[in-house]
Amino acid sequence: MYLAKIYVTLKPTVNDPQGLTVRNTLQTLGFSSVRSVRVGKYIEITVDEPTRAKADAHVQEMCRKLLANPVIELFRYELEELRDGTGKASPKRAAQAVRRPAARGPKRTTTAR
Repeated sequence: MYLAKIYVTLKPTVNDPQGLTVRNTLQTLGFSSVRSVRVGKYIEITVDEPTRAKADAHVQEMCRKLLANPVIELFRYELEELRDGTGKASPKRAAQAVRRPAARGPKRTTTAR
């Protein structure tokens, strides 16, 4: 079983009106050092697949078909193996992830063309 942590963001060339609203409001609240804000989505999905390769393929397909709009958005994700079947990483695995983030699995950024 794997936990997919998916990050969906607008492409750099796409205007982000929500980000502009957040930036303006932060500046109004006194956070004058804020220069830009981009708003995106964070999604966690637990996938029950026997291998990392199958989980990877399914998460990519989910992102391409539903979770990200390839015209205006990019996505990347991390896969983390879950051992106890409850949707949470085992304590040992969580400790490894903190010490060595790159060991959690491949990070993918995909651009639709």
